[in-house]
Amino acid sequence: MLRGIFQPKPLGAILASAEAPETSLKRSLGPVQLTLLGIGAIIGAGIFSTVGTAAAGGADHLGAGPALVLSFVITAITCGFAALCYAEFASMVPISGSAYTYAYATLGELIGWIIGWDLIIEYAVGNVAVAISWAGYFQALLSGFGHPLPAWLATDLRTAFDSARQVAEARAAGIDPATLGDAVAQGARAMAQAPHLGGVPLVFNLPAFVIVMVVTVVLVIGIRESAWFNSSMVTLKLAIITVFIVLGGFYVKPANWHPFAPNGFKGISAAAAIIFFAYIGFDAVSTAAEETRNPKRDMPIAIISSLVICTVIYIAVAIVLTGMVPWRQLGTPEPLATAFSALGMKWPAAFISLGAVFATTSVLVVFQLGQPRIFFSMARDGLLPQWAARVHPRYRTPYVTTWITGIAVAVFAGLLNINEVVELTNIGTLFAFLLVCIGIIVLRYKDPDRPRPFRVPLGPWLLPVLGGCSCIFLMVYLPPSSWWRFIGWLVLGMSIYFSYGYSQSLVGRDLGRPSRTPATLQAAALGFLLLAFGLFTIPHDASLPHLVTEALATPGPAGGAAAAAVSPSEHLRALVGLVIVVAGLVLGMAGLLAEWRRRSPQPPGPAGGAQPPGPTGGAQPPGPSGSAQPPGPAGGAGPPGPAGGAGPPRAPRTA
Repeated sequence: MLRGIFQPKPLGAILASAEAPETSLKRSLGPVQLTLLGIGAIIGAGIFSTVGTAAAGGADHLGAGPALVLSFVITAITCGFAALCYAEFASMVPISGSAYTYAYATLGELIGWIIGWDLIIEYAVGNVAVAISWAGYFQALLSGFGHPLPAWLATDLRTAFDSARQVAEARAAGIDPATLGDAVAQGARAMAQAPHLGGVPLVFNLPAFVIVMVVTVVLVIGIRESAWFNSSMVTLKLAIITVFIVLGGFYVKPANWHPFAPNGFKGISAAAAIIFFAYIGFDAVSTAAEETRNPKRDMPIAIISSLVICTVIYIAVAIVLTGMVPWRQLGTPEPLATAFSALGMKWPAAFISLGAVFATTSVLVVFQLGQPRIFFSMARDGLLPQWAARVHPRYRTPYVTTWITGIAVAVFAGLLNINEVVELTNIGTLFAFLLVCIGIIVLRYKDPDRPRPFRVPLGPWLLPVLGGCSCIFLMVYLPPSSWWRFIGWLVLGMSIYFSYGYSQSLVGRDLGRPSRTPATLQAAALGFLLLAFGLFTIPHDASLPHLVTEALATPGPAGGAAAAAVSPSEHLRALVGLVIVVAGLVLGMAGLLAEWRRRSPQPPGPAGGAQPPGPTGGAQPPGPSGSAQPPGPAGGAGPPGPAGGAGPPRAPRTA
């Protein structure tokens, strides 16, 4: 249909592109540094925050209780399957693009683009959430010393607006705003204290912005300096977690482990889907493959070692945490500090906050290192503009994409609410793991003779299939909001691919694609853009049948009992969003269909009829009954057809 959109890029070409002097990176990392990169990416905001809601439950999911240990085991097994697949790819294709490069080499260009666009969710969007979390712990640490930042410099604008609205509604209803919690109080205080510019309150999460920019500067300077900085952070946070495990072990009460699984397997599974966020990061090791001295040996060691070490640490933390206090008391943003506070031990709260600052800093380093290198690989393949593939002449780092990613993440971290960005991270990463598992199966059959320093054990089917099924299992337990936003994000990526990447891809140019995007694909790209806008407009907490009901319902008592539960704003969002979705879908599919018809070969003419003109204007070969033949060298008639026709051409006259 579209020329070569499922054409994979040959592995030889991928490896050759990494050796080009103008786009090659400096190789300086060994197995210990790589393993610490993995640990730095894995142990971060997840263990310091999501472990609490995974144990205690939340508004839209059940908690695992003390069986949180089993949730960690389930998630570790899922990640273990994916880690083995990543290890085989990383040893065979030591390129900085991670899952993007692996998908491009096995499943084709379109799938490679989809996974590259999807990885933005894991790295850039996930890093926004990590930066916001870092800022929260940093503010708590400053508060412990009695010198907190002004609320309007440590709160994002969206949280400040929402908090002020909640406080106003509580006061109007005669409710004490103090019952809304400290986070709401800080947001309302930020709105009240903020200076105004042109009537707009100046509320900005300054610590989140500053830490991302500091990390960006470190990453531009060089990979060796970045690895040293990360190693220091990892060492400090592991020491702090060790102190928590040892000290907390003295306060464990076995009675708190009963009942062990209060919500059964459903609670364990829901918790496993949530704490998957705590495991995100081991795959970030593969983005540093081009900067590894011996990637074929060191990449598998680092990927698997970092996952095993972190799993042991997580299980130990879960055992101690659920044994210190009853599991229902852990549903806070800082559960490790809560466990000590519930025992009347106030000083560990500041200690844990310090550990969280170190933990999230190392995560910022690794994720901020990974995202620019994925953009770098995509630009080197022509799917993004070529200026994104520039390497710093002195530091040999992809400085252009590092600066662009750093500035974008810093700005969004200063403005966005953590709840708006964190939900996308899990489903995007699981989708990437799923495609990597599929890619192993495909490449074992497409290129069985290529050297593989590391192989997924037990053959090409068993463990990759188990890994893919495990990813799907965890994705099913994620809320509808994650699915709607994830689909919208992928559709937005399709708009960019058909408007730019399709025509500029190096593989596509080798296949003869036009250098300018055809009007039909421009229409398709516009349709996908509308489709994405519609998907971002609809209410994200509803399933598809409920969404249609909301769109068709008449709000208020006149619409019946079901419609009475639909607010006017939800009705309007559902109706307008679905209309835009349908319009975008129609336009997008019409553009693709028009491009398919434009590229389809025309059917032959009727028997004996005239054919389309040849290169010099003469007639084409005859039909079955004989007709005009191709022109001769001087434009005369060609040889006769089977039933007779014009004879050989005459020699041209000379002057």
